[in-house]
Amino acid sequence: MTTKIFLVRHAEAEGNLFRIAHGQYDSTITPQGYRQLAYLRERFKNEPLDAVYGSDLTRTHTTASALYVPRKLPFRPLPLLREIRLGAWEQLTWGEIQRLDQQMYVDFNKNPPRWRAEGAESFAQVRDRMLEGIRRIAAENPGGVVAAASHGAALRTLLGTLQGMTLEEIGSTGHGDNTAVSLLEAEGDHIRVVFRDDASHLPAAVSTFRRQSWHKDDAATEPGLWFRTLRDDEEGRDALAMLEEDIVGRVAVALEPEAMRITEYELIPPLRGQRYGIQLLGQAVQYARTRGRETLVLTCSENLRGYFAKYGFVPAGADMSMDLRRVVREIPEIGAW
Repeated sequence: MTTKIFLVRHAEAEGNLFRIAHGQYDSTITPQGYRQLAYLRERFKNEPLDAVYGSDLTRTHTTASALYVPRKLPFRPLPLLREIRLGAWEQLTWGEIQRLDQQMYVDFNKNPPRWRAEGAESFAQVRDRMLEGIRRIAAENPGGVVAAASHGAALRTLLGTLQGMTLEEIGSTGHGDNTAVSLLEAEGDHIRVVFRDDASHLPAAVSTFRRQSWHKDDAATEPGLWFRTLRDDEEGRDALAMLEEDIVGRVAVALEPEAMRITEYELIPPLRGQRYGIQLLGQAVQYARTRGRETLVLTCSENLRGYFAKYGFVPAGADMSMDLRRVVREIPEIGAW
């Protein structure tokens, strides 16, 4: 009996937006990611599914909810489908990683068997556990139609392997956009790739890849910020935003009894409108979580409220606030935003 397995890369998550390396760090879906999920749900509207799996991280659980909630199916978490464990790279900006080791950054995308980071998995380990996970799903659903939500590097490794590639050859293949869909057919020990990395359900306006360039570059590089800490103590953190060795901005946060407050958020005018500013927000979000805060707040001028609303802030009296809890939220209808 043939089992059909739809593989889905998670919707846009914080690491994708903030340009931070999130392997097994438990990040959440962005507002743009929820828009993508509305289109993913529509794509699968008439597809019968017998089961829905996903890695046990919040961003894949949320992505899977677009498929299991409308069908009133249970979610089946499977840690074997997690993203690669990044070790010492975890939660560094991609700009910082390039600054520390440009060649190893390139190897991560272009020569996986050569890539190493302290405390990380190898791509061979990711390949082996992903294969184990897919075989388990096939064995549990003989003749069925199932879906499984996973992660970019893990899926790229799995799909290339199933297409007969070595890890080195996989380094020359493309990447799947957020919510890209692939289809496997499993029969006995044989698993074949019917198609891969199809994101045709996404309009250009909600595609993550349409706003990024790294996946088009021969070395998968892109200009990125890193942050030089000026102060980090019991009251908060203050950091300079750096592009290569130039100071280009500043972000500071202060600890409050039940929230983390952004007190400084600056970027030099020549870099505005080029998706650098959002990387400052990423620093504030991650720091708030390290200090156990589930709410990020700020006070801004009226002309900036729309900017912050775009990334998940809502009015809170004279302030705006952002909910940082790791929960699976309801997916809006297409056109509801």
